[in-house]
Amino acid sequence: MDSADFAFLTSPTGIAALADLTAEDVSESAALALITRLRKTFTRQQAAALVEQMRLRRAATGKFGADASRMLFTRDALEQASDPAVRAYRAASAAGAGAHTVIDACCGIGSDVLAFAQAGLDVLGLDLDPVRVAIARHNAAALGLPNARFTVHDVTRGLPESADLVFFDPARRADGRRIYHVEGYQPPLSTVRNWEAQRVWAKLSPGVDLSETAAYGGTVEFISADGALKEALLQIGALPQTTSAVLVGSGDVLRWDAAPRDAGIPVSEPQAWLIEPDPAIIRAGLVQPLGAALGASLLDPEIAYLTSAARPESPWGRAWRIVDWMPFNLKALKQYVRTRRIGRITVKKRGHAMTPEALLTALKPDGHGDERVIVLTRHAGRPVIVVCLPLDSPSDAC
Repeated sequence: MDSADFAFLTSPTGIAALADLTAEDVSESAALALITRLRKTFTRQQAAALVEQMRLRRAATGKFGADASRMLFTRDALEQASDPAVRAYRAASAAGAGAHTVIDACCGIGSDVLAFAQAGLDVLGLDLDPVRVAIARHNAAALGLPNARFTVHDVTRGLPESADLVFFDPARRADGRRIYHVEGYQPPLSTVRNWEAQRVWAKLSPGVDLSETAAYGGTVEFISADGALKEALLQIGALPQTTSAVLVGSGDVLRWDAAPRDAGIPVSEPQAWLIEPDPAIIRAGLVQPLGAALGASLLDPEIAYLTSAARPESPWGRAWRIVDWMPFNLKALKQYVRTRRIGRITVKKRGHAMTPEALLTALKPDGHGDERVIVLTRHAGRPVIVVCLPLDSPSDAC
């Protein structure tokens, strides 16, 4: 979106046109015909902007709910917008930590500013892009949030005022590709060293290399929602740096802080249950503490699968009922699948060279018969196959 698009979409004509398109099919297959029809009234650029904005609003429903119908978006900013449960968690954490004022550095279209403001905090959003700032200001006004302010500002030159908390959300994509190194972020993480701020939180890629953040101290929270790792949040503070796993989105927020030293757990062959720890547990280095809490063992010292004799009860992982296991042998597995009439197969893998696609091609399931989950992994350094009931089977959940 450029400034001309923004001016049109926020004009009375643009607002009315968007309202008229609410029930229209704006899918890719229908877009050309719709734009052709709109061109009877609007320019090509205006027609394209209307259709794109309606697509973005519908795509944004999962992150913004009904509010999306009143907001404006750009495609890249929407992709970068945080999960709604994560936004709410951060805002509640800021308020709980005693913050009253927040600066959102690199605020984009303002999604995090809105969450902080909805939690009752006074927020200043900063971004270098004047169009994004204009969109963010529009979105805050559309949601009735007078405690959200915005200004165009280059955060690499410092901050224009002080605040109880500075939230730093640099771009982690360039030319459609993810940026994994913190000094490759735009702007880089080291930008925060130039700020005089009481408390700084930085949103990082969930795959961040912790060796790159160690010098900043504090805590890195790996935040998961609905079984998916959403982000890492660096709360800069005292050395040495620690890690935590956080679960949001399913009622109460759960947190597990890594201890400085955790006792090891044994390695065992597959027992009655295969346990896959939540990705936040894995990234926070808490697989063995989770195993100890569940009375479980590792399948392999280097693999993040656990196994237990008793059904595990924990929100920190998923579990599958094991019905069989064997050393990896493709010929033997084919025979196993045929003789047991297994026709529906889900493949999971961890620490195994073969891809799920290659295994399914080799097994050729016909879609009929019993359903099984086949796990390619290792036990004590050796490749193995673990056969499980699917998650929707009785007594299957952790």
